[in-house]
Amino acid sequence: MMRKTLLSATALVALTGAGQAPTPALQLAKLQKLGTTSERYQSYNIEMVEVTGGRFWAPYGGPADERYRQRPPIDLTDPKLIALAKALGPSLLRVSGTWANNTYLEAEGENLSAPPAGFVQVLKRDQWKKVVAFSKAVDAPIVTSFAVSNGTRNTDGVWTPVQAQRLVDLTREAGGSLYAAEFFNESNMPGAAPEMPKAYTAANYAAEFRLFHDWARKAVPEMRMLGVGGVGEVGLLKDVPVPAEMGTHVSTEDMMKANPDSVDAVSYHFYGSVSQRCLGLGIGTAVKENALSAAWLDLTVRDYAYYAALRDKFEPGKPMWNTETAQAACGGSPWASTFLDTFRYLNQNAALAQKGLQVVMHNTLAAIDYALIDRDTLKPRPNYWAAVLWRRTMGQTVLASPKSPSPAMRLYTHCLAGKAGGVAVMALNTGEAAQRINLGGKGLGWTMTGTPLDTRNVLVNGHQPVLDADLKFTGLEGAAISGTTTIPGQSVSFFAIPGAANPVCR
Repeated sequence: MMRKTLLSATALVALTGAGQAPTPALQLAKLQKLGTTSERYQSYNIEMVEVTGGRFWAPYGGPADERYRQRPPIDLTDPKLIALAKALGPSLLRVSGTWANNTYLEAEGENLSAPPAGFVQVLKRDQWKKVVAFSKAVDAPIVTSFAVSNGTRNTDGVWTPVQAQRLVDLTREAGGSLYAAEFFNESNMPGAAPEMPKAYTAANYAAEFRLFHDWARKAVPEMRMLGVGGVGEVGLLKDVPVPAEMGTHVSTEDMMKANPDSVDAVSYHFYGSVSQRCLGLGIGTAVKENALSAAWLDLTVRDYAYYAALRDKFEPGKPMWNTETAQAACGGSPWASTFLDTFRYLNQNAALAQKGLQVVMHNTLAAIDYALIDRDTLKPRPNYWAAVLWRRTMGQTVLASPKSPSPAMRLYTHCLAGKAGGVAVMALNTGEAAQRINLGGKGLGWTMTGTPLDTRNVLVNGHQPVLDADLKFTGLEGAAISGTTTIPGQSVSFFAIPGAANPVCR
């Protein structure tokens, strides 16, 4: 049962009460180092179809069988959107998605009203220039993938880099660069996008990836090469037939086996399930009642282990990147935009950091239900505020988790961002009962609560956080703590302990 009552603001960060038994300290100074993440660990996607405008996931509330709806291009010049994204930096901005596989970039002087044969969307040159300007303004270098649809291919049906080269050239012309790229989006499901070659195989991918690899190393040597970007092979698509509309499944293992030691980082995507929009695929759907269960929260670790094992076989020692992830594929469930999903969002960040993941890219920044920000109102959602608090507290050095007082509460620790010797603690209390921990010293705390749990109006220390008219944040002030602290039931807390004196946090 989900908690229905709102705790008072004074209970959000509470000190030890009289008469309570002492709580053992967490021994933050003794926590061992597990690894280090990229400084751009917490990143995000803006789908290519958002940039071009087009048929993207339909908002809920329309016809029962409506999956897609026409949407105009996103306004990447909006000062509020820029301010919100900048607060997450330094990050990476991935512009990709299934729609990128069949998007045509205009040549200089072209002004098309419809895409050429073999493509589905048209990317205007000015639209891409705005992507470059946005990425620079918010300190989020561009990650992308390239068009591979029928329109990119020669008379023999083989991929050519004409469109890819045009994108590289335009990026440079606009004063930007490509930080990293996959060959194309979700190569294990090449038929998911229209205008793709039929019966595409691992052998086709292997041969074309070598063409891509050779072109990229010469044309854009500064760009990190990612691959192969598979999704769902241990979860969504395991032991079930691949839906006909997704085309033939191509094994990530077969693709990696064909070109070992060929990427700079191994990338994959993760969704624990699909939303109601894609019930017709026959591969299940996300269940709201399971949102706080260990089974749901731990799916992300299962998929990481699968793709990391392939990395160890074919790309040993290479970094792991999760380049696309969210609550559920197909735009997210209705509760993806609520506080209920914040537990998954933060648990995924923390659990994968402990495993050694270098980058995790949330889908999306500001489009449809799983977005961090409501695109129509530019109102930040609970996951956005969670991302801001993560950025402000959880540094790059990942520490071992201290012992939790309850299986219902997950504790994660990093070195404190910006403070040598300091430690940040994140507590995810998925149970209804409050829990007590002893942080062993003074610091600041931020506790996120929401009533009901599927609210879009999360509170931080009892206050509503906002970005005001002057583009300044309010409602994110930390509360002073000293020693033992109470974590309310079904809440999320961050703690900054600058005097923890952990020697690995130099």
